[in-house]
Amino acid sequence: MSEINGSGDASNPTQEQGMPASQSTPTGERAPQREYFTKRQTLLVAASTVVAAALGVGCVFGVQSAFGARGTSSAQQQYTGQPAVGQHGGGLGGYGAGGYGYGSGGYGDGAGAGQPGSGSGAGSTGGNPFGGNAYGQTSGGTTSATAAESKGIVLIDTQLGYQSAEAAGTGLVLTSGGEILTNNHVIEGSTSIKVQVVATGKSYTATVVGDDPTDDVAVLQLQGASGLATAVTDGSHKVTEGESITGVGNAEGGGSLVAAPGEVTGLDQSITTEAEDSAASESLHGLIETNAAIEPGDSGGPLFDSSDKVVGIDTAASSGGAPDGYAIPIATALDIAKEITSGHAGGSIELGYPAFLGIELGETDASGFGGFAQQGSGAAAQGAQVAGVVSGGPAEEAGLAEGDVITAIGGTSVASADDLQAALKSYAPGDHVSISWIDGSGQSHTASVTLTQGPAA
Repeated sequence: MSEINGSGDASNPTQEQGMPASQSTPTGERAPQREYFTKRQTLLVAASTVVAAALGVGCVFGVQSAFGARGTSSAQQQYTGQPAVGQHGGGLGGYGAGGYGYGSGGYGDGAGAGQPGSGSGAGSTGGNPFGGNAYGQTSGGTTSATAAESKGIVLIDTQLGYQSAEAAGTGLVLTSGGEILTNNHVIEGSTSIKVQVVATGKSYTATVVGDDPTDDVAVLQLQGASGLATAVTDGSHKVTEGESITGVGNAEGGGSLVAAPGEVTGLDQSITTEAEDSAASESLHGLIETNAAIEPGDSGGPLFDSSDKVVGIDTAASSGGAPDGYAIPIATALDIAKEITSGHAGGSIELGYPAFLGIELGETDASGFGGFAQQGSGAAAQGAQVAGVVSGGPAEEAGLAEGDVITAIGGTSVASADDLQAALKSYAPGDHVSISWIDGSGQSHTASVTLTQGPAA
C-alpha cells in the first residue's frame, strides 16, 4: 500500500481538495489495527508527465511522473494512493518482470521474479497470485462467479481524464431500464464511464444520476438500456455473525467476476479508510465485516448470502494480513439509492455532476485560512490561492494563473479554499458567475466565467 495518502507527490504542497489526509479513528469507532482501503482498481495509463489539475468541486488530481508501459523490464514507481499488490511474481512493494506499475510498488503482469521496491516485502517468484505479503486468502480460495452470482451484476470501467488514469469496479442492476448501484468511490473523479452487463456481455455508456459521498453510494444510468435482468437483493435479511457469505466482484479490474467465500465476522462496524488516488479518505459506519478476500476492483459488487441473494455491497478491506473485508448493508444502500432516483438532493446526497472552475487550490493553513496577496494599495487580501489551472478550463480562459488569489465568487467573498468550494456547490454546469481575484503583482481583476461539467464528485 502506498504511504502517500491520496497525494500525487510526497513533496507536493498543495491541498488535495476533496481528498482529506489520513484521519484518526473517531471516538467510539473500533480502532483499526491495520490500514483500510476502498476497493477500486486504478491504473495510470499516461506515458508522460501530467500536471496536477483541480476541480471546481471535488478533488485535486496530482500525477507527477511518467507511468511504466506494459512490456518494459521494470515499471517506474508511482504514488497514486492505490494498493501495491504483486501479481504473478511481484511481491508487495515489488515490480513484476513484465509490465504495468502502479501504487507504491506496482504490480507486474509478466512472469518471473518481482524486484523489491519501496514497499514492505521482497518480490516473490509466483505461486501466490498476489506475491509475497499479499492480501490474505480465504480457506476456500477464490473461484469464478456462478451464473446465479452473475445475474444483474455489471463491470464498471472509468476514465479519470484529469489524471490520465483508468479505474475499475463493480455494480448491481437495480432496474430493467439500466439504473446501477455502486460505491461512490468507484466513479469519483471520472470523466467517462463504461459499464458491461456480465450476463449478456453488452456494454453501455453511463452517466451519474447522483451520489452520497458520505455513505459511499452512487447511482448510474445506462444510456439506451432496456430489458435488463436485475440483481436479486434481500434488504429484509438479518445478517448474523458466523453466517456464510460470498463476495463477488471485478477483482483486480480483470474484466470478469471472481467469487471469494467467507463468513460474517462482525456487524455494525466502523472504519476509516486511507485515501486512494482520487478517492478520498472515508469514515464509514454500520458495515458488515467478513473474512472474504475482497480485492481492488470488487467495490460496488455484491455480498451474497447462502441463497445467492445480495445482502451487502463490497466496499473496503484491510491492507494486508488475514482477510478483513467490509460491505455496506444492502438495505442501507437501497434506501440511499431511492432518495437519489427520486431526485431528493440535500444532506450528503448530490445529484448529477458538479460545476467545474478548473483550478488547483493552494493549501489551507491550520487556522482554516487560505492564501494572501498584496493589493496595489499595499493591503493584504485574503482568499483562495490558485496553485494551478486546467488548460482550456473556465479559469484559464478568464485569465487566472498560478499564484493568483481568488477573493470572491458571484459577489460573495471567500477567505479560503474551503469557502470557494462551498460557494461553488450552489452552482451548476452552464451557470455564469463572476470571479474576483488578485494577481501576483497585486492587481485586482473581475471576470465572468461559464462553469462547465466537472468529473463525478
